[in-house]
Amino acid sequence: MSVRTFTQRTLASRAARSGASGDGDGGRPGQGARLGGRAEILAAACLWGTAGPASTLAPISSVGVSSVRIVLGGLLLLAWAALTARGAGLLALLRRGGRTRALLAVGVVCTGLYQTSYYASVDRTGVAVATIVSVGCAPAFAGLIDRRGLSRRWAVSTVGAVAGCALLVGGGEGAGADPAGVLLALLCGFVYAVYTTITSRLLARGEQDRAIVGVLFGGAALVLLPVPFLLPSGWFLTGTGMLVTGYLGIITITVAYALFAKGLRTTPAATATTLTLAEPAVAALIGLTLLGEHLGPVALGGLGLLAASLVVLVL
Repeated sequence: MSVRTFTQRTLASRAARSGASGDGDGGRPGQGARLGGRAEILAAACLWGTAGPASTLAPISSVGVSSVRIVLGGLLLLAWAALTARGAGLLALLRRGGRTRALLAVGVVCTGLYQTSYYASVDRTGVAVATIVSVGCAPAFAGLIDRRGLSRRWAVSTVGAVAGCALLVGGGEGAGADPAGVLLALLCGFVYAVYTTITSRLLARGEQDRAIVGVLFGGAALVLLPVPFLLPSGWFLTGTGMLVTGYLGIITITVAYALFAKGLRTTPAATATTLTLAEPAVAALIGLTLLGEHLGPVALGGLGLLAASLVVLVL
């Protein structure tokens, strides 16, 4: 299994980078809070990066793995929101006016659409091009949609991280680019940026983080609920199947998105989307250190550039 395949399987999970409960007072977070939030987002990206290697143990399609992750993790996040303070934050969010409900509906659609558009792009134009375009354009889209937190450091770090990701995924090999596949990848990056921005704005209004995560992921889980029942069930009932499924759903969805949620409280959407470019780097490192994968000089240079750019953005 190549590093690019790991990246394919990890990036589809990035549909819903949720947020944490905002301060609601519009105050600017302190330096310590900003550093803590960025660290939490990086931790979430590291967990997402483990999903690809873990999913290689599942003898089902990438779309099937992604659907199972969203269903299990999304239902757990919804239950978490419902059981916290007897679901007070969840009920309050659902009782908001029409504008908030519209934002939530768009967020749920973006969750599922990110998955669908990414894999459709992979089918049309290949993993490398789909990954470079979708991951690379997301920070730019987020910056255009929500200009809070933009700075020269963000611009330099984003350019460096996107370039490093392109070198890492492309590995110096040529790849054909199907126009329809590229458009699907652009759609993928756009809906991810929209979703992140919606979550950030709901947090700024003071909505509870777990309520936002629960509604958006829970809604996507309900939409995708029929998919697991269409997959072969024998493997899921084995010990390995239950362990892999549990890890993918609980750790790389529930825990990771809870961390991302908390981090978004003090991190602008544009910065957050750049920080999550760490995800393919983690997948590549796992392939190198644990699974015997190899990277050429170009890809290794890209990995170094990506890591350096993220360090600049965090500090």
